[in-house]
Amino acid sequence: MRFSNTFLDEIRDRVLISTVIGRRVTWDRRKTNVSRGDYWACCPFHGEKSPSFHCEDRKGRYHCFGCGVSGDHFRFLTDLEGLSFPEAVQQIADLAGVSMPQPDPQMEKREKERTSLQDVMEMATAYFQDQLQSANGAKARAYLRDRGLTGRTIETFRLGYAPESRNALKEYLAGKGVPKEQIEACGLVRHGPDIPVSYDYFRDRIMFPILSSREKVIAFGGRAMAADAMAKYMNSPDTELFHKGQVLYNFSRARRAAQAAGDRRQAGTLIAVEGYMDVIALYQAGVENAVAPLGTALTDNQLDLLWKVTPQPVLCFDGDGAGIRAANRAADLALPAIKPGKSVSFALLPDGKDPDDLVKNEGRAPFDRVLSEARPLVEMIWQRETAGAAFDTPERRAELDARLKQIVSVIGDESVRYHYQQDIRSRLGMFFNQSGGAGGERRQNFQRNNNAGAARKGGRGGAQQGGSVVAGAMIESGTAGSARLNQMLKLSSQARPPLRETVLALTIANHPQLLLAEYDEISSVDFENKDLQRFWSSLLSIVGRLGAKVSVEAVRDGLVADGFADLVTAMTQQVRNARLWTATEEADPQDALQAYRQTRALHSRNKELRWQKIELEREIADLTDEDAERGELLLRALLEIQNEIVRLEAQEAIIDGFGVLSGRVKGAAVSH
Repeated sequence: MRFSNTFLDEIRDRVLISTVIGRRVTWDRRKTNVSRGDYWACCPFHGEKSPSFHCEDRKGRYHCFGCGVSGDHFRFLTDLEGLSFPEAVQQIADLAGVSMPQPDPQMEKREKERTSLQDVMEMATAYFQDQLQSANGAKARAYLRDRGLTGRTIETFRLGYAPESRNALKEYLAGKGVPKEQIEACGLVRHGPDIPVSYDYFRDRIMFPILSSREKVIAFGGRAMAADAMAKYMNSPDTELFHKGQVLYNFSRARRAAQAAGDRRQAGTLIAVEGYMDVIALYQAGVENAVAPLGTALTDNQLDLLWKVTPQPVLCFDGDGAGIRAANRAADLALPAIKPGKSVSFALLPDGKDPDDLVKNEGRAPFDRVLSEARPLVEMIWQRETAGAAFDTPERRAELDARLKQIVSVIGDESVRYHYQQDIRSRLGMFFNQSGGAGGERRQNFQRNNNAGAARKGGRGGAQQGGSVVAGAMIESGTAGSARLNQMLKLSSQARPPLRETVLALTIANHPQLLLAEYDEISSVDFENKDLQRFWSSLLSIVGRLGAKVSVEAVRDGLVADGFADLVTAMTQQVRNARLWTATEEADPQDALQAYRQTRALHSRNKELRWQKIELEREIADLTDEDAERGELLLRALLEIQNEIVRLEAQEAIIDGFGVLSGRVKGAAVSH
């Protein structure tokens, strides 16, 4: 049975090649980069001990640098498992959830017709190219020259010119034996019951051929030469070959450039700009990985095309009002579909400038600077919701809070949605403090008064700020005691990490050999505290560098060199105050590991409860008056979860405060 290229492309696009191959090999964790779709393994075609078999999702290809085998989804199954080609297609179709096509003479005929239509489009492209170089194309050539395009660039993009005639192209194709039905099916003429005689669709326009992912001409874009034309730019109508919302201009060429950059271990990404000329001007300046939607807002299908090539495409918009609105529409489009390692970023051009303007005089450097300042998706949403507005009343702050929660709730991936909620909460807290809200002002006044009170009461042992930490420092005398007091006040004025997170991080810092023994379990811990996130990243990097030579002293030296000395001191004091000796350096490693696992379980349970609480609150907010019975059930469930959260936090508060209440610090006791 013969399969159409359309069907084979569809099932290949739906199934990652790593999914097909991953059932037969074990990926090497050290060399594999899952977020980039870049996988390495020992080759299944020949015996080897070190991985030289490479598989790349973006290309849908595999290659072994040892034995030289390469291919796609189907080739892998036919070569490794001895399947026939139809059997391999059946397996991939099953994985894709697509039914196999039945033998259909009409479909085979349609596939032949598509091939014929592509031949007609190729003929039209050559005709337009010839017209650009003829006397008719003088005005168009002058325009392209004024825009700074070289002859080489014009040839690369196969730019052409449609003469100012109602039937020049139609007569040319008819003279080549192309039937009028095919000319009409290609969208090259306007025709219909109300049009007695069909006429050329494009007239007096510079022509931009639009290519498929297989680099076949499937449509055209046309830029009017006349100033009074009804539409400055227009595209071919939708045809059997072309569906505007599913195609990106310059996609195949940009994909090759991005993949080549990825092979050189550079940032292989795609940049979506607004128009044909932006893409071409950037290409001429050396930015070859730019694409453009076809005169409309970015669509779901076009965004999926970008994500097939890169997990983090850059969407580049003009910095004027229209560009900002387009960027915000794109943000709303992307938000429901983002996943771990898959998002978008936004590069905003200076107001009144487009990419062509930036690169015309100074080359690519100004555009590269714009790209370097690209904003992540969460930042784009935050700026949109907070810019230029006043949040000087509780009602307005509550409105912003509710609006951001609603926006983030559309994210489909549970993990990403959770982290967006965490990020937004953090931003709101900082923003309301900085914006002069009454609550923020009261907290700042309280902090200043409390610090002053702590300094005044320091000699009494029961300090208001810093507890036993400050009290212990007051026992010392002279210059050293004063310096230690200042250091302790500085540390205690900062927000301490949650005790559970401190225990998890400090246990491994004091017993790094546990990380080597239980790497998969321990390295995956997720910290909410920003300081501990940075601390943990540094710790993993240090232990990774040391390898078998790891020691507490070497890890501690590395952390100090990375600027975490004060944090380690504060964390150590925190666990000693709580008398959690298993997190200290003196604990036996087995005791430390057992206590670590218990704390990890408690930490995970707390996060799980908080996530369940958020989900229940969202469900309750969405209830209508008709859902009263379900509302009661949800409220009871919410109350149970809240009670358990309170119970867990109360336990931690009692433990965390034990050292303060007792007034004990290592090496000294303070009487009350």
